[in-house]
Amino acid sequence: MADDKFATFAALYNEIGQELGRITGGDPDGTYLYAEVEEGVTGGGVFKDEGKQVRYYDPSPLLLDLLDDLWHAEDPDKRWRAMEFSVTGNQVHAIFVFPEDFRSDHSTNERRQAALKVRYGDKPIIYPPIPDNFMEYKGTFGGSD
Repeated sequence: MADDKFATFAALYNEIGQELGRITGGDPDGTYLYAEVEEGVTGGGVFKDEGKQVRYYDPSPLLLDLLDDLWHAEDPDKRWRAMEFSVTGNQVHAIFVFPEDFRSDHSTNERRQAALKVRYGDKPIIYPPIPDNFMEYKGTFGGSD
């Protein structure tokens, strides 16, 4: 049984690494993923070290599905809340944050920015430009106007 679980995790790590390479346009070497998962909600950001700067990439639907699969493959009492996943050469490295160590008093963005600061220091992170047709919603949800 333990061998089956190990094989499942190894296969998912491999697929995640391959998808990171696809998202970043080639070799996954130098990619970093910050992800948070809970029942029904999976999110993350993909980053690629380009030397003097780091570039952000949106996660693909496939990557989010793979993260959800990885989370569900773990025993319910051993599931993590956040994961940092990096690829260096042909090696993958994963760090997990479990519910008891998860900073729920911070937003996802604050937690991700803190992880990026630890990983990259003051190296600039390049995000894609905001689309021209982007509109900010300023109403309320669930109520009548």
